[in-house]
Amino acid sequence: MYKIGFIGCGNMGKAMIGGIINSRIYKADEIIALDLNECLLSEVKGVFGINTTRDTLYLAENSRIIILSVKPNIYNIILNEIKDKISHDTIVISIAPGISIKSIEDVIGSDKKVIRTMPNTPALVNEGMSAICISNKVSEVEKEEVLKIYSSFGIAEIVSEKLMDCVVGVSGSSPAYVYMFIEAMADVAVLAGMPRDKAYKFAAQSIMGSAKMVLDTGIHPAALKDMVCSPGGTTIEAAAVLEEMGFRSSVISAMKSCIKKSSKLTSK
Repeated sequence: MYKIGFIGCGNMGKAMIGGIINSRIYKADEIIALDLNECLLSEVKGVFGINTTRDTLYLAENSRIIILSVKPNIYNIILNEIKDKISHDTIVISIAPGISIKSIEDVIGSDKKVIRTMPNTPALVNEGMSAICISNKVSEVEKEEVLKIYSSFGIAEIVSEKLMDCVVGVSGSSPAYVYMFIEAMADVAVLAGMPRDKAYKFAAQSIMGSAKMVLDTGIHPAALKDMVCSPGGTTIEAAAVLEEMGFRSSVISAMKSCIKKSSKLTSK
């Protein structure tokens, strides 16, 4: 019996496996993974030394925790394939947007242990933000074990399932917004004469440091902004232009649209 099995080992699957291995939560020989892409499967086996298989039923029957690291559109196919191999002691974990606990229970049975999660891609560099919601069949000990797994590649928080669409907007999809911001900042730096590689480094490090200031100090973001904006200075000049161009209202509108889309996916 393996401690944990991954059905799908793309970017998120690899990030999670790497975090687990590096944090020594489980040993490599206690992990098994499956993927239709043979190159990906060979890669994770070579990099992490874990077990691999092409047999979905074998993985389901022999894993205490199953993480479904596949696209949402094939969840039902996978769940219908493995449902008879899932025991009452097995924990099934979803990482996909729009897949509710109930939708999984409808396929494998409401008596099974299901956990819904939403990690994000910075997990690839151990800086992920993950939301976790637990069904009532999962014990306190099992909940703590899953929290430990997700904390191995970033920060993990327990949330109620009604907040999962909000989570998609504020952390699941938000790295894309930040990358767009970094790209725009770097483009202007290049326009002003800075080499491209340095422009990305200056922009990205500034954003990473600013985020760390919010997390480490607990100071309100508006107060931190005010600390940088000297009277009549360059920063308040830039901030005024951002306000004129609707910077914050654009972010708000984009996130509202993202959350609405996630809600529609979940309700299907």
